[in-house]
Amino acid sequence: MLTPEGYLAFGRFLLTIGPSAMVLLLLVHDIQHHRPDIVDTENRVVPKGVLELRDHYDFIIIGGGSAGCTLASRLSEIPQWNILLLEAGGDEPLIADLPMLYPVFQRSPWDWKYWTEKSTRYCLAMENQQCYWPRARMLGGCSSINAMMYLRGNRKDYDHWAELGNPGWNYDNVLHYFRKLEDMRVPGFEKDPYHGHGGPISVENYRSPSPLLDVFMVAMKELNLVNPYHDFNGRSQTGFAVPHGSLRNGLRCSANKAYIRPVWKRRNLDVVLNAFVEQIIIDPRTNEAKGVLFEWMGGKHKAAAKKEVILSAGAIASPQLLMVSGVGPKAQLRKFDIPVLKHLPGVGGNMQDHISTTGATYAVKNTLTGKRLSFVVPEEMTVESVDKFIHKEDSFFYAMPMSEVMGFWSSKYQDPKLDWPDVQFFLGSVSYSSDGGMIGRRGGAVSFSNYAETMEPLLYKDSFVITPLVMRPKSRGWIELTSDEVRDHPKIHANYYDDPLDMAIMVEALKFGHELTQAPILRRLNATLNIYVWRDCPEVEYLSDAFWECLARYYSQTIYHPVGTCKMGPYTDRYAVVDPRLRVHGMKRLRVIDASIMPTITTGNTNIPTIMIGERGADMIKEDWLKSRSAY
Repeated sequence: MLTPEGYLAFGRFLLTIGPSAMVLLLLVHDIQHHRPDIVDTENRVVPKGVLELRDHYDFIIIGGGSAGCTLASRLSEIPQWNILLLEAGGDEPLIADLPMLYPVFQRSPWDWKYWTEKSTRYCLAMENQQCYWPRARMLGGCSSINAMMYLRGNRKDYDHWAELGNPGWNYDNVLHYFRKLEDMRVPGFEKDPYHGHGGPISVENYRSPSPLLDVFMVAMKELNLVNPYHDFNGRSQTGFAVPHGSLRNGLRCSANKAYIRPVWKRRNLDVVLNAFVEQIIIDPRTNEAKGVLFEWMGGKHKAAAKKEVILSAGAIASPQLLMVSGVGPKAQLRKFDIPVLKHLPGVGGNMQDHISTTGATYAVKNTLTGKRLSFVVPEEMTVESVDKFIHKEDSFFYAMPMSEVMGFWSSKYQDPKLDWPDVQFFLGSVSYSSDGGMIGRRGGAVSFSNYAETMEPLLYKDSFVITPLVMRPKSRGWIELTSDEVRDHPKIHANYYDDPLDMAIMVEALKFGHELTQAPILRRLNATLNIYVWRDCPEVEYLSDAFWECLARYYSQTIYHPVGTCKMGPYTDRYAVVDPRLRVHGMKRLRVIDASIMPTITTGNTNIPTIMIGERGADMIKEDWLKSRSAY
């Protein structure tokens, strides 16, 4: 039930979203008529209908996300192979290209709309104390709705994968694939040995930053915290810098734009959109994947695979689809009378995510000029901004204010000499209070009542947010079936903060974030923490460890990085789902190639590591089938 204050917040939300929706409609109209580079009619995929499909394919790829698009492109390089890519959603909408508008797709028809199970340990400020987990339902997957941060992870992440019994996944091996997928366009990196040029994913700086970007970087210099290489993907990850983005001419460079649009006209590649895969067809006598059953336009259809079925549906849908197809923990399968073809207890387990705390908002006051330092969204959602975007290729719509400056830092629980930070920071020039609840509150699912109590006092004021993320959580969640139907969302047990060390790291990170605001330049701007979040736990001492823990438990939010639910590992690992060549243990002609295979989560945003997994998986398939006709 909403409180009276909650009803007022809801009313203000409606007053904010109305004019902004009109601006969005104008924006779409003008893009259609004046920005052919975004409409991209010639290169956008024309999907196949089921009547046009072949009797069988060499490879069937389930899911057109970051890894699936990569696989479809790379496997179709072999002209004698026929490839079928099945994607449950449609093509990317036009405004997906605009960096600033990525949160618009959360809780939209292009989103699967997952919710975690209710908890008393986290997401306490959210609707029904549940965390909202957006997952993309469109070609390109989450690379089409994410914040485009170009992060590879840390060298030690991949060396650790190899130490866990996954040969070939150490950093020196995977660096080749990171360079292969990359087209580095940021000035100064032309001859950098860590970076590649000419690859599908173009890398640029974000355009149209707020004045706070320069303020943040001055503050980091004052505190001697700047990354000396201004690059988190090279010699050292530690420190603060302006992040690079997966961008092309300032706009989103999704896996769809990078890998599928240039190749979808190949005669050996068929792409079917709005094709919802319901089951992997497995021969129960041989445990051999034979094809898939999918729904398209209300009808049931089958597609046969001669060589392999490749599951690339992501960290939630991939384990769910395995389980409803008879591969997974036998207790879960038997509960819904699913025939157990292979008992693999690790399917759906080992789930990891980068939990963040988004409630640390700081008000600032520019007494020198009086001009805005941050973005106040209703002031930017204007006809003038649309005109500037359309005709001058500039404006707020090119910006990425959620993390104008990024940092990696080692807490007291991590040896800084290892250069393997356990905390990531986003320094953002928007906050929950700067958009009237239209974007941040809605995407994070903060309840109207909590928003009214804690965020509205700073409504439309100049502010910024410091968001810390725990990089390598000890806690593990899991996916649980709710039925034998893949259309029924599974239960998502996020299990954040199950291990107390995760909370201890988060508290240290929030305290360090607060210390950042004591930099001389931020002191001159009177950077002041939003004291109203104290209302969530008025019994604790202000700025004590208990206060920061309260903040973490109330404003818990995914940074959209669930991984690990089809863990890669050797056969001797009871909970491994795929082997180091991404083949499902105990099955034939079936692989999983997406973020779910990560044995441990990477240090930083996970989209680029997922594309790397797609690149490396494609090469493994080529090696297996081109060198030996008797693979498996």
